[in-house]
Amino acid sequence: MTVDFNEEPHYKFIPSKKATIIKAPFSGGQGKGGVEFGPEQLIKHGLLEEFEELGWKYTIADPLAGTDLIAQKNDPTDVYKNCKRPKMVSECCEKIYHAVSDAHAKKTLPVTIGGDHSIGMSTILAFSNAHPDGGIIWVDAHADINTASTTDSGNLHGCPVAFAMGLDEDNWPPHFAWLKQITKKVKPSQITYIGLRDVDKPEKKILKDLGIKAFSMYHVDKYGIAEVVRQAIEHVADGGKKPIHVSYDVDGIDPMYVVATGTPVRGGLTLREGLFLVEEIVNTGCLAGLDIVEVNPSLASTDTHVMDTVNTGLSIARCALGDTLL
Repeated sequence: MTVDFNEEPHYKFIPSKKATIIKAPFSGGQGKGGVEFGPEQLIKHGLLEEFEELGWKYTIADPLAGTDLIAQKNDPTDVYKNCKRPKMVSECCEKIYHAVSDAHAKKTLPVTIGGDHSIGMSTILAFSNAHPDGGIIWVDAHADINTASTTDSGNLHGCPVAFAMGLDEDNWPPHFAWLKQITKKVKPSQITYIGLRDVDKPEKKILKDLGIKAFSMYHVDKYGIAEVVRQAIEHVADGGKKPIHVSYDVDGIDPMYVVATGTPVRGGLTLREGLFLVEEIVNTGCLAGLDIVEVNPSLASTDTHVMDTVNTGLSIARCALGDTLL
């Protein structure tokens, strides 16, 4: 492919540079506090200014406004079998699903900032319903495809892909009736993982049984990030012809660069690898949705570590919005 280094990044599926920033200050998918402050920190340290400087018009959606998240998270009765806080996760994810769906309906770029990764069930399901032929690239140390039956921890931030695909529906908590009513679930062929390095045994079986394309850090080491991203785009977007949603957990990047996150795993993407993959997706013109999740400012021992993690989230956003090094 010949590259014009003077060509500005473009967006085939976003008619004009308009975005919807969807705030998802949500921590109900896991037990640690603080990740609900991720959106606030990203905005405080310049997220909105980045949109403006890069020529984007935006509106802000706040679907969880008015929801008593503290009371919900501390509700000891919100449990179903092994699943923790299913009522809270379901209610909040339904609201986020409608906000993302509305952003797609308005032909804007939905940029959802979390919050823990349980919200991914909403964002990728809304994307796949808006773009049935589209593809999803899930950047993460974890596969997040445990089902309601296979999760050991019961934390639903480890299950969003399984819920979005409709896996093991018979064992879902009853609170997810709204999700069952959405007939078009994410198909295994629509998703590709990049950066995996902590995958549970049941998840490995699910990935293999469903034939889901997944690139672990072994593949990044062996083939290089450029080839991994090329193959991912080829798989989910026919080489750059179909829309792509990127669901980006900052723990996909090595904790050397991203300390303030809930489940860090050593041996991850370098900062440059983590940004390159976004830049390369944007270069195809196919980006049609973005999540930035698991920024948790409460899990760092120094202000420097907080800012390193927040700045990583901001850098991911800048790359997605078309910022280039030259």
